[in-house]
Amino acid sequence: MPEELPDGAAEVVAEFARHLAAERNLSRHTVRAYTGDLASLLAHAGVAGPENLDELDIHVLRGWLGRLQATGKARTTLARRGAAARTFTAWAHRRGLLASDPGLLLGTPKAHRTLPPVLRQDEAAELLQVAMVAADDGTPAGARDRAILELLYACGIRVGELVGLDVDDLDFDRNIVRVIGKGDKERSVPFGQPAAAAVKAWLAVRPTLVRNGSGPALFLGARGGRLDQRAVRRLVHQRLADVPGAPDLGPHGLRHSAATHLLEGGADLRSVQELLGHASLGTTQIYTHVSTERLRKVYQQAHPRA
Repeated sequence: MPEELPDGAAEVVAEFARHLAAERNLSRHTVRAYTGDLASLLAHAGVAGPENLDELDIHVLRGWLGRLQATGKARTTLARRGAAARTFTAWAHRRGLLASDPGLLLGTPKAHRTLPPVLRQDEAAELLQVAMVAADDGTPAGARDRAILELLYACGIRVGELVGLDVDDLDFDRNIVRVIGKGDKERSVPFGQPAAAAVKAWLAVRPTLVRNGSGPALFLGARGGRLDQRAVRRLVHQRLADVPGAPDLGPHGLRHSAATHLLEGGADLRSVQELLGHASLGTTQIYTHVSTERLRKVYQQAHPRA
């Protein structure tokens, strides 16, 4: 926890964390971020325990965000911390810890929606060709790495979802993978024949890395444990370095690229939302902006009257 709090305030933060995890079913990352924000707020307000939470009025909330803004915090950070404060005050009001909910009056700057960098379709194809060549080294790691890149691009899944896959999550009869996403929400995502072939090639050599405790994990590290996210990130950066002119992206960049290419190919927004596991269609709409921006750049380069 980033702030040093008295015992009473620390108990409030811990109870709020349990609410976020157990009742809201938020990810560990979100719970950690929100509880850190709450600790910062309570320390700013000088709240020592539940008995003086009523000191959290709208003036304190605005003063806290104003202090953070003065220290140069980004708009995205301020937006998240404002959301954390509103979530807490609503919960505290329902619990009777606050007589009213001051968060209802709190406005925060909206985060700028920046266009994520993506690969062109030819760059994505070259990346997978690089992975195929690397897989010819005859090592289990080569086959595994090719399967990882094929699945990331074919399915547009998050890196955490990828490393969480088990062998039985793949249905090769229908070319569908069962994915557990944010909030433990399950969805089925299709993949194509190239990804199917790459994963089958990996499964054929996977037993050479299996050790006691490997369990059902689809992707294994050199010691037989479930592959971690850092290894996947290193892999993506390394392979993209071999693609001339390609931007330096991580696994999430492949997710952005998959979504953009689907829309460029004529997929409807709702289908892409379902494939990516976005709770809000507004989150998916950023990819329409990416496609429009790329079209604008092509137009400016190619049209004589641009």
